[in-house]
Amino acid sequence: MNDEKREKIFILDTNVILHDSDCIYKFEENQVVIPITVIEELDKFKKGNDTLNFHARKFLRSIDAMHGDKIFENGVEIGKGLGRLRVKLSQKFQEDFEVNFSSDKPDHHILYIAQCQYKDHPDKDIVLVSKDVNLRMKAKSIGIEAQDYKSDHVTDISDIYKGYRIEEDVNPDVITQLHKRPNEIEIDSVKFQKDLWPNEYMIMRSGKQSVLARFDASKNKISRVDKHLAQGIVPRNAEQTFAMNALLDDNVELVTITGRAGTGKTLLALASALESKKHYRQIFLARPIVPLSNKDIGYLPGDAGEKIEPYMQPLFDNLGVIKNDYIDYAKNHKQIQETLQKEKLVIAPLAYIRGRSLVNVYFIVDEAQNLTPHEIKTIITRAGEGTKLVFTGDIFQIDHPYLDTYSNGLSHLIDKMRGQKFYTHINLERGERSELAEVASNLL
Repeated sequence: MNDEKREKIFILDTNVILHDSDCIYKFEENQVVIPITVIEELDKFKKGNDTLNFHARKFLRSIDAMHGDKIFENGVEIGKGLGRLRVKLSQKFQEDFEVNFSSDKPDHHILYIAQCQYKDHPDKDIVLVSKDVNLRMKAKSIGIEAQDYKSDHVTDISDIYKGYRIEEDVNPDVITQLHKRPNEIEIDSVKFQKDLWPNEYMIMRSGKQSVLARFDASKNKISRVDKHLAQGIVPRNAEQTFAMNALLDDNVELVTITGRAGTGKTLLALASALESKKHYRQIFLARPIVPLSNKDIGYLPGDAGEKIEPYMQPLFDNLGVIKNDYIDYAKNHKQIQETLQKEKLVIAPLAYIRGRSLVNVYFIVDEAQNLTPHEIKTIITRAGEGTKLVFTGDIFQIDHPYLDTYSNGLSHLIDKMRGQKFYTHINLERGERSELAEVASNLL
């Protein structure tokens, strides 16, 4: 039989289901095996309001609907054009297996099911699917193929959208026209190397002349982009100017800003939100909590407020920059304090805000690279009338144990939303903290 036509049996780890409760529908006509150990682990996640709890409940309900003892025998049909789903009970480890893998770890029971499938079905390709790199390594050590769950991966990170481009040798008349009122021209007036995406920004150059511009898809025109202040914060480079332009534009409902530490992502977003606060009922500034060493925050000392304070401190630090570094804006600083006290500005962990009403809100999600694609989708689909959503993060600095540059929600969002008229993305490349910070980021 041709290897390409061999049927596959996929054994799923618990973390795959907690990442995507619809995962069993992503394996085409191949068989899917769920070890009973996975069901036991999902049981621990049933209660709660986090995304993990949602996925656990949804998946368990799904397989319960496939009722009947056949799910433990030959399996049940998953759906039209799909394969069969089986739940496999644990078996006693053989001696040669237990020498290397102790039976007190759930992962090893999942691994042993994969090995048994490998021995029982020599005519099929056995693949263990896990987001745990250690389990994948263990599988490969005993000759079992192991893969990450990639249904929502960005395929080519080198091709990820930057949000702006540099156009050289532009007709000088075009630049001259953009510097005159009404500061916009028809798109047909310029020949571009490649077609523009809606809301894409440009650095347009002709010799020593240059102008910053943006493609306004709603008007089908190129508009000049000027530098604006927000709460005393001044953009220091072209990318920051582009980002603030998008952040202050009420017609752009969804903005993503990426860049390494020190590029100004969070500071620009917070300053722009405060500058725009009269247009919104509330400002929410949130970030997901990714506990250190994969331990729950319950391990930390203190009450709930004290436990989450270390995670929220970077957000308050950015607010402190706005409040304290610009003396000329003392009146604004007093207003910021009042905004906090009246909860017109709320800074909190994402889990604390997720259940709130998102109507007429300026909602900033910091460190969004630590969210799954499903979590990003959940937040966006709950956005009500008049809400602006801003996601910031560094897709190359992932703290989540089961996400990477290709699979995190922020990369997924940028890849899928490019081209939408209500969406803008900017990648900030130049660090603006200090020369020391910039050199350290590049060299260390």
